[in-house]
Amino acid sequence: MLTESQATFDPDVIRRDFPVLQQMVHRNRPLIYLDNAASTQRPAAVIEAMSECYRQDYSNVHRGIHTLSERMTVRYEHARQQVQQLLGTRHAHEIIFTSGSTAAINLVAHSFGALLQAGDEIVLSVMEHHSNIVPWQQLAARQGLVLRWVGLQDDGRLDLEQFQACLNSRTRLVAITMVSNVLGVINPIQQLCRWSHAVGAVVLVDAAQAVPHLPIQVTDLECDFLVFSGHKMLGPTGIGVLFGREELLDTMPPFLGGGSMIETVEQTGFQPAALPAKFEAGTPPIVEAVGLSAAVDYLNKLGLEQIDRHERQLAKRCLQGLSAIAGLRILGPTSGDRVGMVSFVVEGVNSQDLARFLDFRGFATRAGHHCAMPLHQSLGLANSLRASFYLYNTLEDVDQMLAALPEILDRLR
Repeated sequence: MLTESQATFDPDVIRRDFPVLQQMVHRNRPLIYLDNAASTQRPAAVIEAMSECYRQDYSNVHRGIHTLSERMTVRYEHARQQVQQLLGTRHAHEIIFTSGSTAAINLVAHSFGALLQAGDEIVLSVMEHHSNIVPWQQLAARQGLVLRWVGLQDDGRLDLEQFQACLNSRTRLVAITMVSNVLGVINPIQQLCRWSHAVGAVVLVDAAQAVPHLPIQVTDLECDFLVFSGHKMLGPTGIGVLFGREELLDTMPPFLGGGSMIETVEQTGFQPAALPAKFEAGTPPIVEAVGLSAAVDYLNKLGLEQIDRHERQLAKRCLQGLSAIAGLRILGPTSGDRVGMVSFVVEGVNSQDLARFLDFRGFATRAGHHCAMPLHQSLGLANSLRASFYLYNTLEDVDQMLAALPEILDRLR
């Protein structure tokens, strides 16, 4: 089990904490999990924390005066405080628990979006995940808003000149990813926020691919909203986080109505509760919050700086190896500020077929449009293959995949 006294970052040692990674697949081949951008695996510490919760502490939270409810409320709110510390927010009540990044973005689209008027503009980029596109398209259709799109430079980075050109006095919101889930590129969020704020716009940052891998402080980013999901950072599915500045959350109407989000209810109407309960209607993801808490503990013990450094080494090795394969096109920049994921296509080879053959060798990768169809369309592609790394992957994992690719491609071509 990982301890705070661990002196070095050793992915071989770390991997032992993950039960699912100990198995063999397809004729006793070791499982090499390279699908971390879709969802990460869970260490025993997360699994055990959730199991313990069900065995001895479980109850609904808040308002209960019995022992189990009081215990569970403490654990639930402790998770909120940990996320506050992870992100460096001013207040714990600026942390709203949701069911995931998608739910968090939809919350903002419905609640903050209710304050927008016909003709107001929202700025998006073509590299966004569908979760950061469709809610804004729905909002624009409901309220007569205008969507403006920022494209890419030739190297796959965001076109910053085009971004600035999209901003004007009608811009009310900028919704932008911090890290592309296909290109791996890290966007300059602080600069984008400053440009946006200069025209009076607020900024929502999709950090689903950033929080699990990079040390982040929202005060440094200067964003107004930020979202991420637990399952992409060693935590369980079914829980995500919305950070929102207190001043904005106070002005926004509740998204969902029901229990927990009210102060009082009468036949003539209701009074919403104070933050964060105002946006946490119904029974919250209680045990999932405990799992997220354990995941944050685990990441803090390792250190996000070390995780980031390790993943960049893996990506660098992968990019070097892939660049030597004839007919292979790497998507996005091959150097500079990027995280540990690599997407590519091979001329004359179907990405789905390639992923299937890699699976036969024990490599779990992902092929498809990765919920980023506008991005693939802008690149003239229908899909791609993505290998995404995390703290339990090794240089040997990368080298083994690179060694397997030429033989597989010879069979598929």
